Amino acid sequence: MTKTEKRRFIRYDALHLLDYNVMARDGSKGIYSMGRTLDVSVDGIKMEIKDQLKPGTLLLVTVGLEDNLIELVGEVTHTESKAGRFISGISFQRMTKEGRVIFTRYAEAFRQRQEELQREERAI
Repeated sequence: MTKTEKRRFIRYDALHLLDYNVMARDGSKGIYSMGRTLDVSVDGIKMEIKDQLKPGTLLLVTVGLEDNLIELVGEVTHTESKAGRFISGISFQRMTKEGRVIFTRYAEAFRQRQEELQREERAI
C-alpha cells in the first residue's frame, strides 16, 4: 500500500456482477438495481452503478464469486461520477461466515495471480 492509502486491506482488481437494494435504517428495502465490482477485498468492494448513492447509505448486496452467491450488508463510504456512471466504495457491515471465507479465499487467489503477472512482466 502507498503512504496515502487509507484502507486496512489491499484491494485486488476484480470484475463481478452484483445486484443491490438500498436499505432504510429500519431495514425496509428501497431502490433495486444492478452493477459490477471493480475491485474486492475482505472488508469491502468498489462498484460501478447507475445510481448516485450518498455516503452512509446502507445496501443489501448480492455478489457472484465463482459458483457462489454472497449476500452482505454494506455502507457506502464514498461516491464519484465517472463517464455517466457512479463509482461507490462499500464497507462491509455484515456478512455470513461462509461469505467471509469465500471473499478471503478469492482475494488471496487474486493477489497470488497479480504477483505472478508482475513477475512475468519483470522477466520480459
